[in-house]
Amino acid sequence: MPEITKYLIDTHCWLWWHIDPDRLGRRIVKLIEDKDSVIFFSVVSAWEIVIKYNLKKIKLPLPPTDYIDKRLKISFMDVMHVSLAHVLQVEKLPDHHKDPFDRLLIAQAMAEKLTIITADHQFQQYKINIIND
Repeated sequence: MPEITKYLIDTHCWLWWHIDPDRLGRRIVKLIEDKDSVIFFSVVSAWEIVIKYNLKKIKLPLPPTDYIDKRLKISFMDVMHVSLAHVLQVEKLPDHHKDPFDRLLIAQAMAEKLTIITADHQFQQYKINIIND
């Protein structure tokens, strides 16, 4: 039986999937639509969405509490919580990326051996598997 690749979706890709899927590459859309894909949505992304919504940096059709909950139910993605191991992994990261949300997502992907779905090319500087097209 082949090993199943598990994925962690970056915040902007998750938002694009629900708001503007044309911004995602065909490979990513196919992967997300595949019911056999195991894709995690991190609570880090929920935290980032809430903060940016409150700062009026992003617009959503519903407040984040409702929006995130409803979209997770229809997307069939699993929620990944933040563990102490994830947070401590951040200390080991080279300082290529300054965004604290992205750094924690990268640390989660490293700690859990996940492939990250992202359009952020700065992620390529880290020793993680990435899908970005």
